[in-house]
Amino acid sequence: MADFFIGTSGYSYKDWEGVFYPEDIGTSRYLEFYSRYFKTVEINSTYYSLPSPFLFFNLLKKVPDNFIFSCKAHSSMTHERNADEDTFNNFLKSINILKDASRLGVVLFQFPYSFYFNNGNLDYIGKIKNKFSEIEIVCEFRNSEWLNEKVFLFLEKLGIGFCNVDEPSLPKLLPPTNILTNEIFYLRFHGRNKEKWWKCKEAFERYDYMYKQEELEEWIPKIEDAHAKAKKSLIYFNNHYKAKAVRSADMLINLLNLK
Repeated sequence: MADFFIGTSGYSYKDWEGVFYPEDIGTSRYLEFYSRYFKTVEINSTYYSLPSPFLFFNLLKKVPDNFIFSCKAHSSMTHERNADEDTFNNFLKSINILKDASRLGVVLFQFPYSFYFNNGNLDYIGKIKNKFSEIEIVCEFRNSEWLNEKVFLFLEKLGIGFCNVDEPSLPKLLPPTNILTNEIFYLRFHGRNKEKWWKCKEAFERYDYMYKQEELEEWIPKIEDAHAKAKKSLIYFNNHYKAKAVRSADMLINLLNLK
């Protein structure tokens, strides 16, 4: 039976204090507290700054032995796409701390909406996989042009995972899918805040959304179908404002009878 790992995208949010974390808990204790309720987290800080090996050594000390981390690739690899060899090598050196400890889920390459489907960008993904040949990677596309058989076959051939998403029903965004292109089922819940998706003053506003139970119930057949074919299912909630991701993740865990 495949393993289920359900958690949130990030855990270090001050506005979770008094909602999920105890008030004045102190940021150094966030992860230890979080790991009492979830057995995985998606690390987003690695998108904004290159991680050091010390970061992951420190994180591993705070969680149980069955806890795993997925990590977002650095922005220079996905958005600017100007990462040099040193950047790739330093990122891999740090990520290998988790891999060698058998605590790495995947590295997520979240590409922007402006990353269009074309042969040049397919080639770029191929080059990424060459550098991450020993690491499980997943690609998240924000533009629905990528929903086609050529892409799926390309990812399957290279052993790259496809990131399924729940996000607002807006033109050119991806609809709900349960696509598998390798042995990992990967799913991210971004919330359905249509009004703020393209027009937000602050980044957190885009993800300010609380899922209703019936919205998550719609996903259960898709999740169970994909999970039956996968070796591992990784599901993360990115609707992080005021710990709505925590409440949504807990609701899904209950709907899947995983408690």
